[in-house]
Amino acid sequence: MTLNKIASPLLGIMLAGCMLLMLVHPVSSLDAALRGLAVWWDVLFPSLFPFFVISEIMLGFGIVHLFGALLDPLMRPLFNIPGSGGFVAAMGYVSGYPVGAKLTAKLREQGMISRIEGERLVAFTTSSDPIFLLGAVSVGFFHDASLGLVLALSHYGGGLIVGLLMSFHGRGKPEEADTNTARTASTEGQGPGRLRTALYAMAAARRNDGRSLGELLKSAITSSLQLIIVVGGLVVFFNVLMELLARAGVMSALFSMTGRVLSLAGFPHELSAALVSGLFEVTLGARSAGEAAGGVPLQFKAAAAAFILSWGGLSVHAQVASILNGTGLRYLPFMAARLVHALLAAGLLLLLWKPVVSSGLAGQWTPLPAASGLAAPESALVSSIGLLCLLLAVMLALSLIVLLLGKLRRPDVRK
Repeated sequence: MTLNKIASPLLGIMLAGCMLLMLVHPVSSLDAALRGLAVWWDVLFPSLFPFFVISEIMLGFGIVHLFGALLDPLMRPLFNIPGSGGFVAAMGYVSGYPVGAKLTAKLREQGMISRIEGERLVAFTTSSDPIFLLGAVSVGFFHDASLGLVLALSHYGGGLIVGLLMSFHGRGKPEEADTNTARTASTEGQGPGRLRTALYAMAAARRNDGRSLGELLKSAITSSLQLIIVVGGLVVFFNVLMELLARAGVMSALFSMTGRVLSLAGFPHELSAALVSGLFEVTLGARSAGEAAGGVPLQFKAAAAAFILSWGGLSVHAQVASILNGTGLRYLPFMAARLVHALLAAGLLLLLWKPVVSSGLAGQWTPLPAASGLAAPESALVSSIGLLCLLLAVMLALSLIVLLLGKLRRPDVRK
């Protein structure tokens, strides 16, 4: 209660200061708002809006429930979440933030996951999409496509490690035990086969939804437009906020403080601008990392980019917090997971630098059709859908292997 009493007046003072700075620097504020609006319209709207609509329709048709039953043998032992979280993970990794948070909120609203499971799920499914990581960061900002492989390994590898760590979050709480028991009983009692159970779950979800295709499409477009407008508003707000802080001299003070901390830790102080910018907005931070002083070793620039991509920026944090509002899912576990993911990604990149980049493995990867296709912005949507299908196929294969291994072990246990 004391913290809330202090935070509310402090937030009011900060917002009043921003209003005053906007009056003092109206032209700079307008330019920053237009830059944020251009990023939203040119990049975020075409890349996120189709996935928002598709995910809504797939939920209405029960396809998410189908994958949930099929992926449960894989997701439950690894990440301690139901199989529907596997579909969320695939969509989140392919389409980028904040799609994973949106789908997690939808599953929570439909009662498919508990509060603890939702917090686990959103913690490791919020990531950068491959198109941005490979195309914008590796090729656009660093002008080196060979960095794509080591960035992807560190970023997505760190995300999976966070998922494994988050499986211990809230374990043993009565709330989780009750929901898991009920869900297990409902999914295991529908016929002898896993596929039959999955088809039954899909049909039951479709019957419970009951909307026609036209109604479902209308609802999906309406809710997706509302969300994408919120995302755009937050992007514009943080662009203006960073411009105002720069005009007030706050950003330069943060650059100086961060540079001193980096120097004490043995890292190049020139990366302070990238890390501070990435604290607020991921695109500006990644661009600053690529444009850092030429004397900074490339692996440290790439590590800074991996840190920024995994942290996501306060703009993404605000988007996720707005999506989670009203679902009962807490923001603090998500923020802690983002910080752990950022540190893991930067550390993994430095560890993988010699075996991946220095060995020449990354140079052999860039000519592959998959790499060149994902790095091409003009084929972004097609490449993302293809990658989504590939990820789901791999996850289904792994789930089948786990299921078969479990059946083979059962006779031994009985003996």
